[in-house]
Amino acid sequence: MKNLGKTSVQWLKAVGIHSPEQLRAVGAAAAYSKVKSRGFRVSKVLLYALEGALLDVHWSELNEDHKSKLLKDTQQPLSPPT
Repeated sequence: MKNLGKTSVQWLKAVGIHSPEQLRAVGAAAAYSKVKSRGFRVSKVLLYALEGALLDVHWSELNEDHKSKLLKDTQQPLSPPT
C-alpha cells in the first residue's frame, strides 16, 4: 500500500493488522491508536500515511480539515476486541 514502509507494516502486524483488508476494516484512526497504545514511538505522519494508504494517495495530499478529523477520531476510545 502507498505510504507504508517496512517499519509501519511491522507495527501494524504487531497489533494484529496483517492485510490491507484488515486495515480498511479497522480504519486509519483506530489502527494508529492501536500502534501508539503498544508503546511504539509514532508521529501524526503515521496516521496520515495510513489514511493515505486507504485512499491510495500520498499522505501530503490530505487537506488540513481531513487531517484534523483524523486527529479528532484518534481521541475516541478504542472498541474492545470482538
